[in-house]
Amino acid sequence: MKDLKYLAAFSIPIVALIGIYLKGSFLYLTPIYAFVIIPIMELIFPVDTENLSSEDVENKLKRKVFDWLLYLNLPVVYGLVLYGIHQATTTSIETYELVGMIISVGIVLGVNGINVAHELGHRQKTKERFLGKILLLPSQYMHFYIEHNFGHHLHAATPEDPATAKYNQTVYSFWFTSIVRQYVSAWRIQNKLLKNANLGFFSVKNDMLWYAIFQIGYLAVAFFFFGKIGLLFAFTSAIIGILLLESVNYIEHYGLIRLKTKSGRYERVKEMHSWNSNHVIGRIVLYELTRHSDHHYKSSKKYQVLDCHDESPQMPFGYPTSMVIAMVPPLWFAIMNKRLPKEMILA
Repeated sequence: MKDLKYLAAFSIPIVALIGIYLKGSFLYLTPIYAFVIIPIMELIFPVDTENLSSEDVENKLKRKVFDWLLYLNLPVVYGLVLYGIHQATTTSIETYELVGMIISVGIVLGVNGINVAHELGHRQKTKERFLGKILLLPSQYMHFYIEHNFGHHLHAATPEDPATAKYNQTVYSFWFTSIVRQYVSAWRIQNKLLKNANLGFFSVKNDMLWYAIFQIGYLAVAFFFFGKIGLLFAFTSAIIGILLLESVNYIEHYGLIRLKTKSGRYERVKEMHSWNSNHVIGRIVLYELTRHSDHHYKSSKKYQVLDCHDESPQMPFGYPTSMVIAMVPPLWFAIMNKRLPKEMILA
């Protein structure tokens, strides 16, 4: 039964579904649940730093239920997007209700869409990586697959990485720099891959070009079947999902820097180059994303067997709570800056 604890990750789309069905002020249940109730629960439930035994790891890797819990997000995400757009365009609602619907679906796109796509994008099986890319489509962020896997994991915790927030950089500044730089980086990586394979820009192997076509096509379909409101819904909910992802990116590596060795190269990525959180609720809802240090230490590790490392910098709160705090930069700096290793601040 313990393995089914990750079903809690579906609590956010369930709350969103309830809100869209009931409408009115209920449409704001999702942001309240995600950024008020869950943070409160994180403060109530204890921190769990326990790691699995080698025998438990072997057993959990054999159980397909952990994979199917990820796959199930595909119909959940697309079903909720379709239901949300349908309700927004076929029922009489007020402007504040439309805004609530968009925010609710956008949160689901970030948590159950992009976050799950991130996990699947690191898998060895082609079909799982394909599912990950499909989950990125509604968020208009398919390039994340290329930049994250071939860029971020190589450059994390260095100035070259768009997804590493600098010391004293606000989350609002980071949203802009990370989004723009990651997209440019993804194209740079794609062009390099094409050049190494002696292929031209219009090659069928140009994934970035395909991503652009699919994403424009997705918006075109929303407009064709649901009109201007449908297009607005699809586009703005994607923005919410993107900002949610980038807020997570912000807290994952904030202020952490890989120092340079005598050779002038950056030291290899270690457990100390990502912020770790062992707060139980955030771990479950985000499929162990909060054990981010171990993920960077060995990116091929599946979420259910990620470990906690004592040498990793520990966040005083879970990821959902930290995201809320990050929205108030002076408070964030006051809490987090003193936790940064001095040698990184001086670097």
